[in-house]
Amino acid sequence: MGLKSLPKQFHQPLEERFSEKKILDQVSIPLIDMSKWESPEVAKSICDTAENWGFFQIVNHGVPLEVLERVKEATHRFFALPAEEKRNYSKENSPINNVRYGSSFVPHVERALEWKDFLSLFCVSEEETSAFWPPVCKDEMLEYMRSSEVLIKRLMDVLVKGLNVKRIDEIREPMLLGSRRVNLNYYPMCPNPELTVGVGRHSDISTFTILLQDDIGELHVRKDNGTDWIHVAPISGSLIINIGDALQIMSNGRYKSIEHCVIANGSQNRISVPLFVNPKPEAILCPFPEVLANGEKPLYKPVLCADYSRHFYTKAHDGKKTIDFAKISDI
Repeated sequence: MGLKSLPKQFHQPLEERFSEKKILDQVSIPLIDMSKWESPEVAKSICDTAENWGFFQIVNHGVPLEVLERVKEATHRFFALPAEEKRNYSKENSPINNVRYGSSFVPHVERALEWKDFLSLFCVSEEETSAFWPPVCKDEMLEYMRSSEVLIKRLMDVLVKGLNVKRIDEIREPMLLGSRRVNLNYYPMCPNPELTVGVGRHSDISTFTILLQDDIGELHVRKDNGTDWIHVAPISGSLIINIGDALQIMSNGRYKSIEHCVIANGSQNRISVPLFVNPKPEAILCPFPEVLANGEKPLYKPVLCADYSRHFYTKAHDGKKTIDFAKISDI
């Protein structure tokens, strides 16, 4: 971008700026080798990690590494397009709501903007995708989504069995796996990274998210609602899994969606590609009856997924506060 100093609108309030003093040294999120899918030990590791961390990296996950490389290359290609070409996909110019190019998160309600550009692609049908997704990255993103389906189904199967849900039937599948959205995120080199953030503190509202990051790093997570941060160091060929608010609600708080953020980088451009596995908008989010079968009190009231999502996208990132929308107030 060639900027010598950070524009004022990106200057975060002091309390939102990231301090390296808050990073825990020599601590990392769990790493799980998925090569032995059928192993009870692997299933236990996934469920224990979802319960105690909510964030983990996986290797030998079954998504071809060459597919991941093509996704990263396609992401760089899109953001290298001329500005006027990218603007064809902005909110003002995109012919459909399911393809959206923009900056920051929700600029019109943010006190300060986040240092990020993004392209959001909501997958509705092959016909719409073919017609409206950007040609420079369409095929690679579709290939990534298709290649991830086995991983998604296996992860979901393991996670629900850990909640004593025996199988995902035709009623629960839309509730858990009803929609997909992939984001291409671009974090340009920042002239004053200490004054801003790439993405502010938040938890995802998905069932779970599969994240592909490059080798730059800068993703940080906060465990157990603490004040310190843990850096998610890149591991070649890995994918990152994080539990979303929807699954925290359905597990009655047993599985955790935890706060995370991305800090700005002063020397390199960074990309990441999250694949959000979401409930259908018309799904009702509430604790599974199987989780409450032993008399456990529900922590969350039933909420329409579309209402929960609307609440998330009408405010700036604010840590874990979104889930309060579903909490039973007298708990």
